[in-house]
Amino acid sequence: MRKKLLLIAVMILLSSQACDDKDCEDVLCFTPPMPFAFELVDKDTGENLFTNGSYDSNDIEVLNVSDNSRREFVFISENDLNIIQIGSIGWDSEIAEVVLKVGDETILNLYVDSERISEDCCNFTKYNEIRIDNAEYELDQQRGIYTILID
Repeated sequence: MRKKLLLIAVMILLSSQACDDKDCEDVLCFTPPMPFAFELVDKDTGENLFTNGSYDSNDIEVLNVSDNSRREFVFISENDLNIIQIGSIGWDSEIAEVVLKVGDETILNLYVDSERISEDCCNFTKYNEIRIDNAEYELDQQRGIYTILID
């Protein structure tokens, strides 16, 4: 009798998992992590430092602090937007520590503790902590852009 009950319990458990997986087959859910976008501006004038020629986009480096390896980024220059976007953080659960440099100048240190979560048929990134060190900044939450104020 116990073997039959155990067998029935196992079958119920397996069938409920199969239903859950099958329920997710028709769900279209792709939630990439939020990219980190930075606009570097003159603290006094508010001018974008790439737009006014103070900085050159060819001099940008984004480096992992741990081993000084390069981290992927995109410089968006269309319509004189001139922002640096780091989209490579948060695709996996990780603690990312990167430094953003323009030429020899360290602009900021970015610390991100991200966790990739699977829930309700969807994967998404939960940010446990985001910290920008060694820079004065403002976050435009509507646009998702960090304005870095440079002296």
